[in-house]
Amino acid sequence: MPDLPTPQDAAEATLFSECWDAVLSYADLCTGASTHARQLASEAFSLGIREARAAEAESGGRNFGRRARTPRLPRIPLLLTAVRQTTAIWEAKGQGDRLDPDLRLWLNSDQAARFSGPPLHRPLALRGLRDMQEPDAALLWLVEVEALPVTSVARRLGLDPEGAAEELHQVRGVFRDRCHRNHLDTPLSEECRSYARLLDAVTRSPAAEVPDDLSWHLARCVECAEAAACLRLAGGGLPAALAGGVIGWGGLAYLERRRRAVESGLSRGAADDDPDEPDGDAAEGRRARIGRVGLIVAAVGVSLLALAVTLAPFGEDEGSGSLEGTAGREPVGQQVPSLDPEPSSTGNGPIASSTTSPQASASHTGKTDENSGTGSASEKEPQGDSTSSAEEDGADPNPSEPAVCHARYELVNEWPDGFQATVTVKSDYALNNWRVSWTFPDGQKVTQMWDGNFDQDGSRVTASAADYNKSVAAGGSFAVGFLGSWKPGNGNAEPNEFMLNGRSCTHS
Repeated sequence: MPDLPTPQDAAEATLFSECWDAVLSYADLCTGASTHARQLASEAFSLGIREARAAEAESGGRNFGRRARTPRLPRIPLLLTAVRQTTAIWEAKGQGDRLDPDLRLWLNSDQAARFSGPPLHRPLALRGLRDMQEPDAALLWLVEVEALPVTSVARRLGLDPEGAAEELHQVRGVFRDRCHRNHLDTPLSEECRSYARLLDAVTRSPAAEVPDDLSWHLARCVECAEAAACLRLAGGGLPAALAGGVIGWGGLAYLERRRRAVESGLSRGAADDDPDEPDGDAAEGRRARIGRVGLIVAAVGVSLLALAVTLAPFGEDEGSGSLEGTAGREPVGQQVPSLDPEPSSTGNGPIASSTTSPQASASHTGKTDENSGTGSASEKEPQGDSTSSAEEDGADPNPSEPAVCHARYELVNEWPDGFQATVTVKSDYALNNWRVSWTFPDGQKVTQMWDGNFDQDGSRVTASAADYNKSVAAGGSFAVGFLGSWKPGNGNAEPNEFMLNGRSCTHS
C-alpha cells in the first residue's frame, strides 16, 4: 500500500483532510471489505495528488485564488475519478476480486469505456465541469454533490457568504452554458442534431412541457438524455447529473452517502465551518456552561450508580440459578427480546442466544427447576432458540409479540424502469449487529445497495449490516440506501412486512 503524499503546506494539509473523507467513502462503495477500501483509497489518493501537482506545475505553479488560470477539475472530483481509474488498474492486474461485482461488470462495459475514450464522446457533465474555472467548479461540486451549506462553502473558497447564493446561481448558469456548447460540439447523428435546439429551449423553462417526439428520443439516446439532465437546472436533477457524469459507477449511492454525512454532522466540511458557532468570549462562555452541565450530569450518574449498588442483592450463589423471591414475575430473558441476529447453524444444532432465561440456563447444567414442578429442565428448549428465523424461512411474524423497531421507507427517485429508495429503521433496543428484511409487493428487484449488504429471495429482501455500522444504541437508528428495478406494468408500491433480526417492525 503506497504512503499518502505529504502536504506541501498548511493549506494543502487542510485540503487533504477534507478530500480524504470523500475518497474513502467512494472507495468503500467500490470494494467488498474495509481493508480493501482503505488500500484503494490510498492508491487513488496518491495517483490523484500526483496528477494535480503535475497539472499545477504545468500551469506555472499552484493557484488557489478566486480565478485559476488553467481550467481543471477541483480536487474532490479529481480524486474521485482517480478512484475509478484505480479500480480499472486493479481489474486489469487480476485484482478484481477485491471489487464490487457490479462495478466489475461496469468496468468491462461500454459505459466505462466512455470515460477513457475520445474526449468528445465522454460524459457531458465531466466535460462541462472541466471547462469551468476551478473555483467556480469547486463551488458547484461542493454544494450540489457534497451537499454542504452554501455559507460553509463560501467561507472555504473565500467568498462573501451573503452573496454566495447569487454566486451559485451564476455558476449554475455557467455550467449549463458549457454543457450546451459541448453538446453541440459532440459528433451527433442527424436526428440528435435536429433536436438540439428544441432541447435547449425546453430545458431553459422549468414550466415547459416536453413534446412527445422529444421525450421518445430522450428515452432512446443516452447522450441527449445526459444533455437534458445537465441543461435542466430546475427540478433537483443537477446533483445526479454531476455525480453520474463525473464519477460514473455508484454516483447516486455516493450522493446519498454524502447527504447523510452532512445531515448527521459527520461531514468534516460541514462541521468545521459551522456559521452558527460563536467566537471569542461567547465561545468561552458556551464551553464553560457545557463544562458545568457535564459535571452535574456526571454527579447524577455517580449517585444513581451508588443507589443501584446499594439496592442490588448480594450473597447469592450465581451458579445456583435460584428463583427465590421472584415468583409471579416474568424472567428477564423473556421481558426483553433478543435483537442480535441469530447465529447460523453449523450442523451441530442451534446455538442459544445470550438472552436466555434462568430456566434455559439451568437446562444447560442438567438441573431441575424445583419451583416449576415439571420434569427435567434439559427437556425445555432454550429461550434463545425459541425465536425461529422468520427472515430465513419466510414465516409470518408472531402478532402477539410487540414491535421492537420502527421502519420508514422513502422513495428518493423513480424513472421508467428503476428507482432509488432508502429504508430507515429505529430500534427500541441496543444492537450489536442487525439484519432487516422486507417484502416487495410488485416484484421489484434490488440491484445495488450501500451502507449494507443485501440478499433477495423472490420478493423478500434481506439487508445486513456493513462492518462499520453494526452497533446501534437503544433508541438509535440506521439506514440503507439502494437502487432497484421495476416493471411499469406491475407498479412500484412500497414494501411491507418489515422485520428486524426476525421480529416485526411497525411501518410508516
